[in-house]
Amino acid sequence: MTQNDIRPRTDALSRLHPLDNPARSSLTGPHAHFAESRGRVLRYPVDVTPWIALPDTPDAQDWADLAALAGPGGSVSLAAFQAPPPRDWEIVFRGDGVQLVDASVDAAPDPEAALLGPQDVPDMLDLVARTRPGPFLPRTVELGAYLGIRRGGALVAMAGERLHPPGWTEISGVCTDESVRGQGLASRLVLAVAHGIRERGETPFLHASASNTGAIRLYESLGFRLRRRTEFLSALVPAVFPSAHGT
Repeated sequence: MTQNDIRPRTDALSRLHPLDNPARSSLTGPHAHFAESRGRVLRYPVDVTPWIALPDTPDAQDWADLAALAGPGGSVSLAAFQAPPPRDWEIVFRGDGVQLVDASVDAAPDPEAALLGPQDVPDMLDLVARTRPGPFLPRTVELGAYLGIRRGGALVAMAGERLHPPGWTEISGVCTDESVRGQGLASRLVLAVAHGIRERGETPFLHASASNTGAIRLYESLGFRLRRRTEFLSALVPAVFPSAHGT
């Protein structure tokens, strides 16, 4: 048995709200079947979503385990997480974000919204490439229900589910092709996805860039309210990263 095997598994998460460290809440809860781990560090498969889940107060060994998991020079992404990486990690992206939760959303199904599945992934990836709503990978659709609207056979709008802390589901991947913007399709899909979440007895939440004031105004008009301000961060593991055990 190594020292890593006997390190305490508990951290501050048990004392926090599930949305304070949502990736970890997801990977230790409803999304545990996706979890890849090393020590206390968890992550989704790299073709599902890039988010990494650290303990709320990571120590040197956690960062060493993350480095080993990602590999030298590997990229790691932290969502709604505020612990800074070690000084020798290169930060390649840092952006302010907001976390919004359902306060009075008038959720409702939409007759034009169709459930998307693996067969729709090429069209989903094409729409994401045109609209850039955030990370969406070949297996992201496995995280939850995705709904889309087609016009003339082409997928022009979609929204779906991503992180899944116990009792909560994140709405993500909200995007609309430029040709149909202004028709309210994003709002309709958000409300339809929220309806499905509510039907399971869970509460919708979502993240947005703090600079995307238009999206934030839209979500607030739909009945979401600000829960907290947060940060999104991507960093590179140093090319040479010694183990915290010195091995």
